Amino acid sequence: MSTTNGTSTASDRTDAETEDAGEQKNTEEKEKELHDEDEKERSELYSLRENITDSNIYTATSPSVIPKETRTKTHPLGHGSPITCLCASEDRRWLVTADMGQESLVIVWDAYTGECVFGTGQMKAKARNVKLISAQNMVARIKYFSIPLTTHSWSATAALRFSSTTGKGDIWNIQLLKLPTRLAEESFIRLYFSSQPLALTSCKSVPIQTFNMVLGSLSQSIFHYNGEQAFTATSAGNIVLWDKQNESVFRQPVVRKAIKLVPLQKEAITVLTLTDSFIVTGDVNGHIKFYDGNLKLINLYNEFNLDPIRSISFSKEKPSISGLGCPKDCTLDAKPFVIRNFVLSTTHATAVHVNAQRNVPQTLLKEHAEPLEAVACHPKQPLVAMGSHSGTIKAWDYERKEAVCSRVFQPHKQIRCITYDPQGFYLAVGFASGALQIVDACTLQSDVEECLQYSQDSITHIAFSQDSCYLAAADTGKAVTLLHRCKEGTQEIWKYQGRYHSHYKPIQDLLFGVDLDSNQPRLLSLGMDRRLVEYDLQNSGENGLLILSYDRIEQSAVPTCMVWYPPLTPEHFILTASNLYKMKLFNATSKMCRKTVFGPSYGSPVKKMAILPASKDGDPNSRYMAYITHKIRSLCISMSNHASIIAVGIQILPLDGNPHKSFAMICHSTGVSTLACSYDGRYAFTAGGQDCTVFSWELNLSSLEASAALGGKGMHPFYNLLEGGRDGQLFKEMEEYFYYCQLQNQDLDTMETRLVSTRIPLADVPFLMRALGFYPTEQELEDMQNEVKFSRYAETRNYVTDIDLEEFIKLYVNHRPAFGISRQELCNAFQNLCWRVCYQLKSAWRHLPRISWGFLQPPRNFLKNMSTIYNI
Repeated sequence: MSTTNGTSTASDRTDAETEDAGEQKNTEEKEKELHDEDEKERSELYSLRENITDSNIYTATSPSVIPKETRTKTHPLGHGSPITCLCASEDRRWLVTADMGQESLVIVWDAYTGECVFGTGQMKAKARNVKLISAQNMVARIKYFSIPLTTHSWSATAALRFSSTTGKGDIWNIQLLKLPTRLAEESFIRLYFSSQPLALTSCKSVPIQTFNMVLGSLSQSIFHYNGEQAFTATSAGNIVLWDKQNESVFRQPVVRKAIKLVPLQKEAITVLTLTDSFIVTGDVNGHIKFYDGNLKLINLYNEFNLDPIRSISFSKEKPSISGLGCPKDCTLDAKPFVIRNFVLSTTHATAVHVNAQRNVPQTLLKEHAEPLEAVACHPKQPLVAMGSHSGTIKAWDYERKEAVCSRVFQPHKQIRCITYDPQGFYLAVGFASGALQIVDACTLQSDVEECLQYSQDSITHIAFSQDSCYLAAADTGKAVTLLHRCKEGTQEIWKYQGRYHSHYKPIQDLLFGVDLDSNQPRLLSLGMDRRLVEYDLQNSGENGLLILSYDRIEQSAVPTCMVWYPPLTPEHFILTASNLYKMKLFNATSKMCRKTVFGPSYGSPVKKMAILPASKDGDPNSRYMAYITHKIRSLCISMSNHASIIAVGIQILPLDGNPHKSFAMICHSTGVSTLACSYDGRYAFTAGGQDCTVFSWELNLSSLEASAALGGKGMHPFYNLLEGGRDGQLFKEMEEYFYYCQLQNQDLDTMETRLVSTRIPLADVPFLMRALGFYPTEQELEDMQNEVKFSRYAETRNYVTDIDLEEFIKLYVNHRPAFGISRQELCNAFQNLCWRVCYQLKSAWRHLPRISWGFLQPPRNFLKNMSTIYNI
């Protein structure tokens, strides 16, 4: 899988800090994009070139690169957790990013190539701040939660690094700072920011009673350009002035103290930075103000009508000092106001470039500003539609890398799901209010402006039938609503057919299919209640939606999604995935479980699957499936020793449990909402939800085939799934038990010549499983029997009644628990058993009058009493 293509949208939860720099000679024009969010909803954005059409960088869950010519974002791999901070060197050659994972990473990137050149990893706490001090080398000042401040030095010319520690606290942002030469030569100059009041090296906190005015919470800090003093902005519109209390001593921090509080304005200051001889602020009103070194107002920009400012950065290219054509400042002398061009970003996902000489703003980026959970691909054109909670839906051409059309829905907002019909004429939109809107797929407009409102519960799934005549929607009320397209005169309308509360737990998936006999559409829904429900579309009408069948498909596992299995076999199957890392094939007619395989196990269960369209030029029998995983919650408790990650992957079909036929990559670090695949099977799209981004993934199927080939052929991948492999103790035990079953079936005491065979009766499989320490339930045993018994029935019309060793090994590794039995599962089993015994004793109280009520205490005390009586 390659990430050379990407579509990212920014968020109001991100704070973009932009920097603009001069064009570099003899370098290829590139555009880099990094976008991210942290606990304080901050992120940074940098412009790497002078021209506004050239390179920009902003954080988004993972680093991104956008060449100017193709506008195609790529994502260098490195971070697996949300990026909390980003900074760039003065010449824009080096970038540093840090994340907030359990094993926090700090990575230095080459901005020209996008490659990781240095990193520190496996930190025991969250990295909140990285500061680069630019001198001959880059020195990264990194601080982690609840552990001392750590200083790392990295040189661009030598692999030299060292570390030392001092101080404690939280750090929340990342900045690049160039100090005057004299100060830069002083060792271990530190500037860091804490969740508590500001800490400059070893400075003391600012007591509330120090100044007779409201201090406000601290936001950003900078050094004065003379290098002696430092400023900190606050949410009350004040500036805190810090000064030295002692001189610098080698390897000892400089102690600073707050000596003055300057009230600049009433509005909260969100950005504080430095350019040339000006101190620059940005506030919640969208105003940008310039001050001199004495905090005297020189100029301001308040006519841009911007949202609250999150970041400001200035070009590396210095303006002409002549002042010709430059605006005047707001002082009495009205001198020419000469500054560099700058880029700013706001809380509403907008990046603006400002030409300082012409005083002209230009919007560079304006994207979804609220969580984005809906994405769908057009079935016949290179279009992907995405919808967010702000009510904005946008259609994007992923080949030309440009937006085609967009629409904002009012009054209904919070788009939860969208889907195209198979013909590509309609786009259905589901809202959190329970409303449905069906619009034209090309223009996003509709003939009827009123939404279809048949539920007050949020819509979670929408599906069209293959002939585009039916539309079904599932909601958080555990109900399914059916609409039918019909004509009234010359106008086509969607008529309400009925609504059925078919599940008692949330609906996980909704799926239309085609009946093989009648060629009529079928509708199925899958719920967390482990029920697969099929609806009777032919007899449903004005009387309501009817149920055709109601089947329980799982015992302990919770199904997460389902798709129609491609026609790789004579039979027609429904493929489901569960939270226990298993995938099952069910006969589309009888709903019998026909096969169980070990699914992808990349730290999280599969959340959604999509079958890729068959290639027109490739082998029709070579099919693939894309999938996404999600974080483990209470549904799965067997992964106590495995990290929970969110990944997007592809799987080679047919399924057989071979782990080398699957591949996945970490995508959205904070969670992934949904998955969609392009009509030609070349791209997959994932929506990140809270990070307000959509990633486009280019699928490299040939690389996956090569990876599967390197994993081995035949039984080799399955032997490796056994503890110790083929030479391990488990495989030897399997062989011994297998041969013992053969002997037992021919009578152990017989004196006749034994018939050598490689197979055992199917009836011996349960005993062999238990001998190996796997104790399946009766339902699981029945599924195993059916899997082997009907494995060749479609081709030969005969049952299989025996099994060989290789088939047994595949059956064992696919059916056993994916990661064994955890301690929590064992405790839950004992607790359920104990409560059941308590209930039985309570029911039999009248027949056992001598038993005291002390036995009916909570399970732990009850078991303790029982063990004492029976000397257990």
